[in-house]
Amino acid sequence: MKLGLMLVLLASVGTSQAPARFVVQLETTKGTIVLECFRDWAPYGADRFYELVTSGYYNDAAVFRIRAKTWAQFGIAGDPKVSQAWRPRTIPDDPYKEPNVRGTIAFAWAVPNGRTTQVFINLRDNRETHDREPFVAFARVIEGMDVADRLFDEYGEAAGGGIRAGKQDPVFQGGNAYLRKNFPRLDYIKSATIIRQ
Repeated sequence: MKLGLMLVLLASVGTSQAPARFVVQLETTKGTIVLECFRDWAPYGADRFYELVTSGYYNDAAVFRIRAKTWAQFGIAGDPKVSQAWRPRTIPDDPYKEPNVRGTIAFAWAVPNGRTTQVFINLRDNRETHDREPFVAFARVIEGMDVADRLFDEYGEAAGGGIRAGKQDPVFQGGNAYLRKNFPRLDYIKSATIIRQ
């Protein structure tokens, strides 16, 4: 079965519960980033991230939105059929627990109970702006923060804007083909895998 078709089918399955703690390795075009995820920080967020990683959703996904020295965002699948299948599958909000300090990871969202697949790495201490939203951290970088700092950031918001800005439709409709044509210097998550649980 082709990966794209498999992911579309997986998108129709309910969210599975993540382990209490699990470690994810992101192989990027700039190097390796290792994340430690904690279900008790944000159960819905950790469950969704675990589901997405184990289904291969983040493989070959662009890090399409970086605000320099602030955060790096990814989470729109390279195959438009896959990203469109997951786009309406929202999860409930988790209560705020852990601060958005440098190296933590949280889901992006536009409306209450509207998180889906997009996550970001805090490249600095963002507590002042992000904790009151709230963007709820579910993980932290334990290796490779220097790699996250080196991800290509010169396109800024141009390659996909934010969920709230309503400028992501070209990425959802065109996927990696659109991004590689129009933003050829973006970095990518080559693979995301669970390495410990």
